[in-house]
Order: sequence, then structure tokens, then C-alpha cells
Amino acid sequence: MDIPRKLGIMIYTAVPAIVGGGIIFHFFGDWTQVIIYEGLLYMAALGIVSR
Repeated sequence: MDIPRKLGIMIYTAVPAIVGGGIIFHFFGDWTQVIIYEGLLYMAALGIVSR
């Protein structure tokens, strides 16, 4: 996979990370759940990019 495609995927996953992190924090009010959510998104993005 070429560099521009990898960067595009990383940018595409940044939006759910920012918006989803805010939603998770709003509902749970704790940073632990946000860190777990962000970690899952990070692992998913790495799984897509590393192909």
C-alpha cells in the first residue's frame, strides 16, 4: 500500500476518534472508557494500514 493511501486512512480514522471520544466522554464521564475506545480505533487503523 502506498504512502498517500496510508495517510488517507489515518485521516479517515481521525474523525471518529475525535467525535467518538467526545461522545464516549459525555456518556461515561471518565477518561478510562475514552482511552479504551481510542485504543480500539488505533488497533483497527493499524490493522487496515499494515495490509
